[in-house]
Amino acid sequence: MSKKARILIVEDEAAIRDGLIDVLVFHGYEVESTGDGREGLSLAKNGQFDLILLDIMLPGIDGYEICNQVRDLDPEQPIVMLTARTSDDEIIEGLRLGADDYVGKPFSVQQLVLRIEAVLRRSRRLAAAKQVLELDGVSIDLENLSGIRDGSDLQFTRREIDVLRYLAGNSERPVSREELLEKVWGYAPELELETRTVDIHIAKIRRKIETDSSTPAHLITVRGAGYRLVIET
Repeated sequence: MSKKARILIVEDEAAIRDGLIDVLVFHGYEVESTGDGREGLSLAKNGQFDLILLDIMLPGIDGYEICNQVRDLDPEQPIVMLTARTSDDEIIEGLRLGADDYVGKPFSVQQLVLRIEAVLRRSRRLAAAKQVLELDGVSIDLENLSGIRDGSDLQFTRREIDVLRYLAGNSERPVSREELLEKVWGYAPELELETRTVDIHIAKIRRKIETDSSTPAHLITVRGAGYRLVIET
């Protein structure tokens, strides 16, 4: 029998927290929970969780700070932010800090479970051997989430590496935002999700691998078609 995935829920609304526990236990997950931000941070830092489901508005310390501190400690920790805040700035802030996904309240239980499953699938797809992606002037270690550009060290999130890996495997053609959402994020096409999540991650990658992110040489936009990673020198 396969080991149950462990999920930490950090949510201060008791009714929502209890409902999430019931749903996730029903779907076969092992769940730990808290309604306090500081306790959530302590659990996240000291526990071994396959995924953290994290509210933004919390007593003690907010979800942004928890995400930031957890990412500093473990860049690979899967995090899904659960929030009533749905403005672009707030969503972008969560993604900037390294959240793998966000789910707005009120949410569909089915879609939440699908998103959790998608994030967990991605986190389990680890390369068996060290892989290095070589661009002109940039070397990226896909296994260790690191790289070097012009002698400077680079650090990547797991999601950024997933995007680079997929683009590298399809470097002969542009890849659409919708394809990246389906193949990298793991979302079913019929969900019709927004694509700005992809654009935000592309911008973050460009700031790391490009000498001038406003005129990219490695990760280019193909108008009307998507993004293409130029591997040839």
